[in-house]
Amino acid sequence: MKNRFLIRIAVAAAAVAIVLPAFAQEITFWSWRQEDRAQYEALIDTFEAANPGITVNFEAHEAANYNTILSTALAGGEGPDVMMVRAHGAFETVAGSGYLMPIDTTTVPGLDALPAPALAAETLRADGKIYAVPFASQTMLIIYNKSLFDKFGIEEPSTWAELMAAAQTLKDNGVFAFANGTATAWQNETIVTALGASIIGQDFYQELMAGTTDFTDPRYVEALVAVKEASAFFPDGFIGLDYPSSQQLFASGMAAMFAGGSFELANFKSQNPDIELGVFPAPVASEGDQHLVGLFFDGGYAGNAKTEYPEAVLKFLTYLASPEFGQVFANSLNNISPIPSVTFDNPLLQEVAELNKNSIPYIMLVHFRYQEPSGSVLLQAAVQKMLAGEQTPEQAAAEVTEGIKTYYEPFQD
Repeated sequence: MKNRFLIRIAVAAAAVAIVLPAFAQEITFWSWRQEDRAQYEALIDTFEAANPGITVNFEAHEAANYNTILSTALAGGEGPDVMMVRAHGAFETVAGSGYLMPIDTTTVPGLDALPAPALAAETLRADGKIYAVPFASQTMLIIYNKSLFDKFGIEEPSTWAELMAAAQTLKDNGVFAFANGTATAWQNETIVTALGASIIGQDFYQELMAGTTDFTDPRYVEALVAVKEASAFFPDGFIGLDYPSSQQLFASGMAAMFAGGSFELANFKSQNPDIELGVFPAPVASEGDQHLVGLFFDGGYAGNAKTEYPEAVLKFLTYLASPEFGQVFANSLNNISPIPSVTFDNPLLQEVAELNKNSIPYIMLVHFRYQEPSGSVLLQAAVQKMLAGEQTPEQAAAEVTEGIKTYYEPFQD
């Protein structure tokens, strides 16, 4: 009798041992968004409830060092099962090394509903395969303080002349028109598109892509001239003003406008919940021209090619590509999801989504961050020198063109 009892226990234990590994799968998910931990953990709870047996552990790393931390882990044959990855050139650094799991509409249903430019941002050019689910778009535009505009009777500017008149009114009343500084290099690239997208224009962009013009084109130079003119209304000492200080200057109400990205909106509201924000696209040179914003896709969710749990990873990626996730992502994280069916509770985000219908790509990130010297590094340095009075807009445009010319064949003709 005792032997039979022991045998039953052994059989039961063996059954449990067989069942548990088949269903209990624990995967890790890395991000550079430390500030979004609570929202991501809530989204993960929803996924886990619908997928018993799969546990997702969220780990957030410091954003500035994330790329290095991730690459080092992956190179060592480790790293997370699922990870946030950058887009375009930075994405290729990881995907091109074979660290990521290729995905398609068969393995990740819903992928085909995403916009082609979003998928292109997470596609490896060498093999044409997609390696990540795009998670957000970002828009370069002008953010403004509605209370300050109302206080001084300023309407949203449509033309460049109206923008400069508004800036002068603010200056005359002791308010910084713009909060922007140039000490943080990447901000110098941002202001060119945020302020100049409509002046640059879609025709210039199409001709640039066709290889029939370069950055010395008068339309691009005109945009740099506009940035130079606007800098007269930047804060005193803006050459030494870094990014966090610029953000604080705007959020505190000491400056009325910020030329930057839609990703700033949530940050400004977190710094000052009472601030009333508005947005408008880059002003046009002449009334009747098309208003445009700059647009890029920010990154994606990718699976580790060496994960022990590929089925669980693909299930999680499918969830991250779903309208259900996109809707909660948009409303809890205040970001523009690329999933077409998503709507926005935040009317400001809905307005940004509408502005995105008339856009040009954020040119240097989308097209010229794949080789060295990258277009972004060249433009950031040239604009900094231009705004410091060390070179003209024409010289800045020529410097950018000459740098890219070293590897970009259309500029070599």
